[in-house]
Amino acid sequence: MSYLPIQQLLKTAPVGTEVTVKGWVRTKRESKNAIFIALNDGSTINNIQVVAEAGQLTEETLKLITTGACLAVTGELVESQGAGQAVEVKISNVHIYGTADPDKYPLQPKRHSLEFLREIAHLRPRTNTFSAILRIRHALAFAVHKYFNDNGFYYLNTPIITASDAEGAGEMFRVTTLDAIKPPLTEEGKVDYAQDFFGRETNLTVSGQLEGELGALALGKIYTFGPTFRAENSNTTRHLAEFWMIEPEMAFFELEDNMNLAEDFVKTVIRYALQHCADDLAFLDNRLKEEEKTKKKEEQSELGLLEKLQFVISNEFVRLTYTEAIDILVNSKPAKKGQFQYEVSWGVDLQSEHERYLVEKHFRKPVILTNYPREIKAFYMKQDEDSSASPGPTVRAMDVLFPGIGEIIGGSQREDNLDKLVARMQEVGIDPETIWWYLDTRRFGSAPHAGFGLGFERLVLFVTGMGNIRDVIPFPRAPKTAEF
Repeated sequence: MSYLPIQQLLKTAPVGTEVTVKGWVRTKRESKNAIFIALNDGSTINNIQVVAEAGQLTEETLKLITTGACLAVTGELVESQGAGQAVEVKISNVHIYGTADPDKYPLQPKRHSLEFLREIAHLRPRTNTFSAILRIRHALAFAVHKYFNDNGFYYLNTPIITASDAEGAGEMFRVTTLDAIKPPLTEEGKVDYAQDFFGRETNLTVSGQLEGELGALALGKIYTFGPTFRAENSNTTRHLAEFWMIEPEMAFFELEDNMNLAEDFVKTVIRYALQHCADDLAFLDNRLKEEEKTKKKEEQSELGLLEKLQFVISNEFVRLTYTEAIDILVNSKPAKKGQFQYEVSWGVDLQSEHERYLVEKHFRKPVILTNYPREIKAFYMKQDEDSSASPGPTVRAMDVLFPGIGEIIGGSQREDNLDKLVARMQEVGIDPETIWWYLDTRRFGSAPHAGFGLGFERLVLFVTGMGNIRDVIPFPRAPKTAEF
């Protein structure tokens, strides 16, 4: 007799064998003839029912078997007499590892709001919804590493502590060991970071891209997958202060190559989740359907979760320029009727409502937009040599747009011309001396290269169908939120 996770036991253990199952009590139900206990160990969305005959367990033991208690049960695996499960365990012995006082344990067998569960993030993985999300998150992370390994990429670990601001937004968390009350000051009265641990001002990174480019221009194809941080005071359902980024960088890739990779990548990892997380996705699909019933008809999604995932992997992504997209949006019914919250014109940064209109209403396919105006994109993006077809200068940027979420990937071909890159940096107020090492890759053996970034939580949000990004990371970090 050996202990098997419930997922494995349900698949492989033959009826008639003696088994040991271990897990946490989800429910306990008593009848005249038997006691029914549903156990779950986190390995699967499915519980296993363990059954004791009436009088088999002492009253003292029964009082300790409550929702949340942790048990080890030994018994014979038999065909279930009731509906809902094929097999169950006929108890011969019960060992209680840990009890859970029903007057204090917050996860009782009833529906809890997501807001309440965020307040007990240390316990919410024990619920069906969050255990499913975390298993899917694991599968997607594994699929990311597998995809890049299978396609000849090298995993590069870029710094979490950095002195550069890759995005130029300035919304960064400072890293310092200086006295918070009386830091050393310069003669000008400013904080003297020369006396700090690193001898200069440093922050938590918002992106590993710049260092990733260094790796790509030596190893050919690399990817980063690690935590990133943004001190943006935003409480929206799409933003976190701490999140994980996937950032591949490829030497000798141009914009078309970048788009091809991005499309193949997201399709592959979503396909992996569909193949390996079928039970969890079916559960979340049903959950979303029930949630949709409570919404107004005009707010309901046209696609269920599983339909949405199939929609992405089954369709070729439509590719068009930003300029072409603006023409479509300007001439759309929502624009003409004033139904967009944000006005559309060439040169504006598209909002989620515009991106979703293109995907969900106009094309009804995932979309890749390219060649954005230079003024709304980062300094490192390659400038188009011929932008005569556009009202102004454009860059070789690309954004991948998904249904229900809008932009999920942002990337570009990188500027490999030293003079153009330096000029653009000066234009936006970045001192070239601060990232001299980045410019060295353009001085010594420069090459065409490209890359993109995908916020991992955005991907998990899309695949699970959840509505708030704080529900797809185990312990969310957001303004005024760092409890666990």
